[in-house]
Amino acid sequence: MLLLNPGPVTLTERVRRSLLQPDLCHRESEFFDLQEEARSRLLRVYALDPAEWTAVLMTGSGTAAVESMVASVVPAAGRLLVLENGVYGERMAQMCAQYRIAHEPLTGSWMDAPDVRVVAARLDAAASNGTPFTHLAVVHHETTTGRLTDLKALAELCRARDLRLLVDGVSSFGAEDIDFADPSLAAVAATANKCLHGVPGASFVMVRRTSLATASSRTYYLDLGRLAALQDQRNTPFTPAVHAYYALVEALREFEEQGGRAARYKQYAALAEQVRAGLAAMGIEGVLPPAQSSVVLRAYRLPEGLTYNRLHDELKAGGFVIYAGQGDLSRTLFRISTMGNLTRADIDRLLTCFAKLR
Repeated sequence: MLLLNPGPVTLTERVRRSLLQPDLCHRESEFFDLQEEARSRLLRVYALDPAEWTAVLMTGSGTAAVESMVASVVPAAGRLLVLENGVYGERMAQMCAQYRIAHEPLTGSWMDAPDVRVVAARLDAAASNGTPFTHLAVVHHETTTGRLTDLKALAELCRARDLRLLVDGVSSFGAEDIDFADPSLAAVAATANKCLHGVPGASFVMVRRTSLATASSRTYYLDLGRLAALQDQRNTPFTPAVHAYYALVEALREFEEQGGRAARYKQYAALAEQVRAGLAAMGIEGVLPPAQSSVVLRAYRLPEGLTYNRLHDELKAGGFVIYAGQGDLSRTLFRISTMGNLTRADIDRLLTCFAKLR
């Protein structure tokens, strides 16, 4: 069964076998060697300077990493503008509400990109009213629709206003471009079981060390500052998902051997285009133009007369798992991700399954 959902992904046998490594106590030096290798290899994904950035590991899904970032990086006196153009932007705003972080959601259509002019106007209005924002939060790849947000334009707004940018990079880290050299970027939350091809259970925040210096301790288990400090000391406050860490390290080794982020982007782009062109030839249209979409996942319109349930079940019978739309979009679209251990031959077989439905 090949997984074409946006994580977890189809694993290589090499990563799958890594889960069979010996049982390991998380208080032994061997575990801290494993933890350090994961952290250093995560920094190498985007060639980050360990004096400026740190990779903070935690046990949990990508949402745990996003929650840790939002709850910790925004200081007590901070104020956050959250861009919402899909489910995951809404989720960040809900986190802010639960932690009582001063924030404001800026809601847009799920089918549209965030309007930079509207964002700029809201930032400037808040500053002129005496309630300035200190941080801006955005989902880089909103898998609700497959849209890839223009981080460069938002970073320019932040630099001009001395704001810090928080990025949900859960479905983009390891494949799409993220400019960590931009001084406005404070943190990126991500996970092992998407573009890195690890397994669920390990996630992380790439955080600028200067942002840790002003971090808050609103949460206990996900306190980013404490996790970072202890990991720098070869320590951990809690029992982590040791075997998920084994798999993350093996996946990162494989990632580097295969050519790193540039190679993964190229692989995803080729498979995504193969899917797009094949479905287009059958009259199945993409929801967004390729230029506005990520290479990780794309959304497609359900053909007239074909329900998602029928599509899902018949493709599953053929060996593929796809994903429904979210919310009201569940009636009109479906989503296909090209992450994981997939080949062009797999996509050819997928398209053959589609052709039998027509």
